[in-house]
Amino acid sequence: MSEILPGQHCTTMSDVRTGVDALDRELVALLRRRFDYMDAAARIKPTRGAVRDEARKAQVIAQARDEAERLGLPGDAVAAMWETLVEASIAYELAAFDAR
Repeated sequence: MSEILPGQHCTTMSDVRTGVDALDRELVALLRRRFDYMDAAARIKPTRGAVRDEARKAQVIAQARDEAERLGLPGDAVAAMWETLVEASIAYELAAFDAR
C-alpha cells in the first residue's frame, strides 16, 4: 500500500487517489458513528413525530456551513451536502424508530 501523504505533499495522481481513498474510509467510519446517534435518538424520542425537527435541521446545516466557511471551504456546497446528510439521517432514524 502506498504511503498516505497530506494533500500539499502529493506529487502524483496516485498519491492523491491513495489519500482520497483513505480519507473516504475515515469519512464512512465517521458516518457510522453519526448514525449510531440516530439509533440512540430513535430509542430516546417518545413519538415518531418527534423524529423530524425542522428547527434542529436548520441549525445543523447552518453550523456546518459556518464551519466550512471558517475553514475556507464553499459554504453553499457544504450546506447542500449537509441537507442530504440530514435528510438521510432522518430517514434512517424513522426506520429505526419503526423497527423498535
